[in-house]
Amino acid sequence: MAEGGGGARSRAPALLEAARARYESLHISDDVFGESGPDSGGNPFYSTSAASRSSSATSSDDEREHSGLPRAPSVPEALEPEEDEAGAGWSATLRDRPPPHFEDTGGPARKMPPNASAMDFFQLFVPDNILKNMVVQTNMYAKKFQERFGSDSAWVEVTLTEMKAFLGYMISTSISHCESVLSIWSSGFYSNKSLAFVMSQARFEKILKYFHVVAFRSSQTTHGLYKVQPFLDSLQNGFDSAFRPSQTQVLHEPLIDEDPVFIATCTERELRKRKKRKFSLWVRQCSSTGFIIQIYVHLKESGVPDGLDALKNKPQLHSMVARSLCQNAAGKNYIIFTGPSITSLTLFEEFEKQGIYCCGLLSSRKSDCTGLPLSMLTNPVNPPIRGQHRIKMKGNMSLICWYNKGYFRFLTNAYSPMQQGMIIKRKNVEIPCPLAVEAFAAHLSYICKYDDKYSKYFISHKPNKTWQQVFWFAISIAINNAYILYKMSDAYHVKRYSRAQFGERLVQELLGLEDASPTP
Repeated sequence: MAEGGGGARSRAPALLEAARARYESLHISDDVFGESGPDSGGNPFYSTSAASRSSSATSSDDEREHSGLPRAPSVPEALEPEEDEAGAGWSATLRDRPPPHFEDTGGPARKMPPNASAMDFFQLFVPDNILKNMVVQTNMYAKKFQERFGSDSAWVEVTLTEMKAFLGYMISTSISHCESVLSIWSSGFYSNKSLAFVMSQARFEKILKYFHVVAFRSSQTTHGLYKVQPFLDSLQNGFDSAFRPSQTQVLHEPLIDEDPVFIATCTERELRKRKKRKFSLWVRQCSSTGFIIQIYVHLKESGVPDGLDALKNKPQLHSMVARSLCQNAAGKNYIIFTGPSITSLTLFEEFEKQGIYCCGLLSSRKSDCTGLPLSMLTNPVNPPIRGQHRIKMKGNMSLICWYNKGYFRFLTNAYSPMQQGMIIKRKNVEIPCPLAVEAFAAHLSYICKYDDKYSKYFISHKPNKTWQQVFWFAISIAINNAYILYKMSDAYHVKRYSRAQFGERLVQELLGLEDASPTP
């Protein structure tokens, strides 16, 4: 047993790095930042460990560049003549351009009182009318289920108070990080007597059996997420009405996998039994606060590979995701940062016509490079000095090729190619770069720090049904957003709860234990 435990602990750091490597769509090599600095803790973009590099989705491209091996076949070896590029509108003549005008001040859309509770912030997104609908739908489903499969003498219709307690039990798993919510009633390490007496385990299991957000499909419904889509729509309305985002935002997949240290303690058999998710979850996130503005769920299509793999291999699907996430952003002069799987000239030009500006990392393997000058996508034989770059423009669009122990390319219409920035690495060594490169690194760095901090508070309960998985992920995001609003409110100055304390307080209030105080 000792050897097994030691092996699990030794696998934990590698699994943590593997989890962080899920930033497929945003990944920028650690070479952009050089060596990790004192303020780079927990940020996969700064990581220079062997495990991080080996798990990086773009490391193979970097190795090809360093070793002189031929690049991916999507980039031709021969350069296209300069006159052809000029005919396509690309020119090495640069011109300055002002940044997109933005006057709105981001932040909470309403002022919460200093005595506002955790429940008050949570109900900005999940109000009582939504919970009452869950009560109605759950009771309807239980009735129809029993009409079809036989009566259940132990079932009594659920009430609003019980539904809140049911949610509280589920949310408690995000604080304790236990895999099974039923551990609350056990005598083991994750037992919690103060919560267990509110509802019996048998009653909880009955509610869990019949729990529904939408009990039945309507004749007009064809959407695969019909059982949770009304809740997602309501959640989106809550996000829109409660928060005004800053100008800079990021499109990415949040880190929603299980805690890698917890996974490290599982046996190989338990890991094999885990089913792959049948959906991918994408978000548009405010890069200055971490508030998730919009959620998009992409379902696996029948008869095709897993949804995540399909998205990674098909840039057009990534463009569809980006359009869906930005459908409410038109005309507001937002600046959207994207990873290589989304970045494309066609999409950026389409967004610019809608008043949405972009800055994205390019990859010859993942990005749609249609319409880009091939001379900028092919590396010269002799590498330049670190910090040197080449830029070509087409209208307001700039294509940047920047060198820092490797070539990194960016496409942007949000930043002037004439403006200079700086990447600062350890020992205060400064590496010059265009302003767009510095902005990309800074804003995505913030999102990584957000995910490292908040991803550990996703609800641990993992149901088999896809719509329930989506539902609990959405609830987790709503709680994280509620905490962000709490930290920006006067209530935070009255009682400075940490994220864990805020979650504990929310659980206590949902279970009707208002007098209980969070663990210090």
